[in-house]
Amino acid sequence: MLPLLDPFAYEFFQRAAVGGALVAVLCGVVGTWVVVRSMAFLGEALAHGMLPGVAFATIAGLPVLLGAAASAAVMSAALGLMQRRGRLSYDTSIGLLLVGMLALGVIVISHSGSFATDATAILFGDVLAISDADVRVLAVATAVGLALAAVAHRSLVALAFDPRVAAVLGLRPALAQAVLVGLVTLTVVVSYQAVGSLLVVGLLISPAVAASQWTHRIPTTMALACALGVLAVVAGLLVSWYAATAAGSSIALVSIGLAALSWAVRAGTRSVVVHRRPRTPVLA
Repeated sequence: MLPLLDPFAYEFFQRAAVGGALVAVLCGVVGTWVVVRSMAFLGEALAHGMLPGVAFATIAGLPVLLGAAASAAVMSAALGLMQRRGRLSYDTSIGLLLVGMLALGVIVISHSGSFATDATAILFGDVLAISDADVRVLAVATAVGLALAAVAHRSLVALAFDPRVAAVLGLRPALAQAVLVGLVTLTVVVSYQAVGSLLVVGLLISPAVAASQWTHRIPTTMALACALGVLAVVAGLLVSWYAATAAGSSIALVSIGLAALSWAVRAGTRSVVVHRRPRTPVLA
C-alpha cells in the first residue's frame, strides 16, 4: 500500500470515507439541480435552519438527525406558506426564515450548559465520528434521494427550461418545485454530519459548478459532479490527517478548490483555442 493511503488502514477512517462518498454522490446529483435552478441561497438557509432542531434534539437526548430533519421540514413548509399567503418574493422569504431559525437555534444553545462541543460538531461536522449505523442511514438516504431524482427527472428538466412549458405539458411545475425543495432538504440534513451546517453548501454546489465547466447535459454533469465530490472527500480526509486540520472544513475547502481549478483550466483552454483559431482575412 502507498504510504499516502496508510490512514485507510483504520476502520474509523474507512467509515468516514464511505460516509463522505455517499454524501458526495447525493450532493452531486441534487447540487446539479441547485446550480441549474440558482437555489444556492435555499441550501444555505436550510443548512442554518437545522440548528434549532439539532439543538433541541441534543438537549432532549433524541437522535440528532431526527431533529435536523424536523427543523428543515418546518422551514420548508414555512417557506411555501409565506410565498402563497404572504406574497413575498422567494429570496425575501428565505432571508427572513434564515435569520429567524438561526436566531432561535442560538437562543436554545445559549440556554444550555456545556453545549460548546456539540455546537462545534453541528457547525463544522464530525465526519471522523461516523458510525456503522450512520453509514447505513446515509446509504438509505442516498438511495431514496437518487430514486426520487430519477423519477422526477423529466419534470425537473421541464421546470428548469420553462415552468409555463412544464404546465402545458402536464408536468405540474409546482409539484416538481416541491420535490426539488424536498431533495435539497434531504441532502442538507444527511450531509451536515460530514461537513457541518456552515459548510454543507460548499459540498452541495462546488462539485456541480466544477463539472458544469466541462459538460453540457444534465446527466453527464451529475455523474462528473459525483466523481469530483468523492475526490474532494478522499483528498480532504487525507489533508486533514496529514495536516492535522478539521476534516469537514478540509473537505469543503478541497471541493471549492476543485471548482476554482476547473474554472481556471477551462478558461485557459478557451483562451488557447481562441488564440489558435485562424483569423478571417479582411477584404479591402
